[in-house]
Amino acid sequence: MLKRVFTAPDPGRVRLRFAARAVLGIGLAVVVCGLAGHSLAGAVTGGLAALLALFTVTDATVRGQAVTTALLPLVGLPVLTAAAALHDHPVARDLTFLAVVGAGVYARRWGPRGHSLGVFAFMTFFVAQFLHAGAGQLPELYAAVLLSLLTAAAVRLGLWCYERRLPPAPVPAPPAGTGLARATTRQAVQATAGAGFALVVGQLISGQRWYWAVGATWWIFVNTTSRGETLVRGFRRVLGTVIGIGLGLLVAVPLHGAPAPTAVLVAVCVFGVFYTAAVSYTWMMLWVTLLAELLYGLLGVLEPGLLALRLAETGVGAVGAVLAVLFVLPITTHTVTDAWIQRALRCVHACTAEAAARLAGVPDADPAGRVTELEQLLGRVRLSVAPLVHPLNPMSARKRRARRVLALLDDCAREIRGLVAVAADPEASHDARLAAACWRVETAVEALTGGGDLPVTDRPLAEEPALAHLHGLERALAELATPLRTPSGSPLVGA
Repeated sequence: MLKRVFTAPDPGRVRLRFAARAVLGIGLAVVVCGLAGHSLAGAVTGGLAALLALFTVTDATVRGQAVTTALLPLVGLPVLTAAAALHDHPVARDLTFLAVVGAGVYARRWGPRGHSLGVFAFMTFFVAQFLHAGAGQLPELYAAVLLSLLTAAAVRLGLWCYERRLPPAPVPAPPAGTGLARATTRQAVQATAGAGFALVVGQLISGQRWYWAVGATWWIFVNTTSRGETLVRGFRRVLGTVIGIGLGLLVAVPLHGAPAPTAVLVAVCVFGVFYTAAVSYTWMMLWVTLLAELLYGLLGVLEPGLLALRLAETGVGAVGAVLAVLFVLPITTHTVTDAWIQRALRCVHACTAEAAARLAGVPDADPAGRVTELEQLLGRVRLSVAPLVHPLNPMSARKRRARRVLALLDDCAREIRGLVAVAADPEASHDARLAAACWRVETAVEALTGGGDLPVTDRPLAEEPALAHLHGLERALAELATPLRTPSGSPLVGA
């Protein structure tokens, strides 16, 4: 886990800029709220709104990001109103919270924008419980949310819009025809059921902090599809919370909410959340937990007993998520992983075809864009296979085969990147043998995805770079047949 965080590649230092901009944007939002005369509750609400705007808005284009950011208050303010108005009506409040959970997950079917709006709606209701906000505080909280969103947008879309210099990152849609089209509906039902369990049990443990359990269930469902992914994410959330609580006992509790050092540590936590989110969910949860502890210190309620309660509520939320994915409309790991692997293999062929066209002199051929798409798809494959390669997975044979699949797919990606680099050379010329090699790659992909026989791949070593990469790609595709075609009695991803 340590190695993955500190040695993970950061092309173009995007993660570093992402995290640094978050500290700037959230810090400025809190300062603006302070200058406007808002209370600590208003500043916390504004800071969270800015954090969500900078973290969850992931549209592929800057224009799309601007539209989604503008839509956030249209979703968040009505939810905030409902949460505050129902504060003294527990039954109506709880039912409304569960409705927000279900609608927020269901909204993911509309892509990154739906996901962003769903998360913002949920977290707006959550922060109202965190602050015990009543109807009398609504005007201040409205102003804090709007000011903070404007500040965050000014930083992200104006002051430091590094995305304008980057090609739009493709967001691969779930493959059709595999049952994944129904995933958002099934997950909405699962999340609502899991949150219902967490809400009831969480309230039995604490009538004041029960919402922690619901929050744990919600965030475990984010960015997961299969039951295996959800189980792994639940484990990582609990682990990150445990480590964060231990760190909080050493750092946050002794501070007693002292403003200056707490503000510095909050900035460090925000940076940590944004910098590690794409690499390690455990590390992200460590920083989130420490951030929550520091905020409770500012509110004057942090004590060791509260940290023990947070751990208990997180455990309840994780159990709720686990029970939901196991028994409520489960989506198997096999279904999800098979779909993403097939999608990645087809992208391998598309990358090869684009590179060959570029070498042949086709002016509008763009293999670089296909490579970016392939990296996104391989990220989804790794996420779906994570349950099988997890250290606690007792099925060693499946673990070895899953790792073999990931290694060979990485080999394919490496050969593709090399081929694209050769194709980008203006002096590279088309070789007649490239067409034959590309045809064999296409045949191999069709065989792997359709169950046919793979072509023989014993080729002499090629001196021409593009041809050498194509031969390497052929070999990797041929070797994938063994782990992907294991007899049905022991499927690769049958968990």
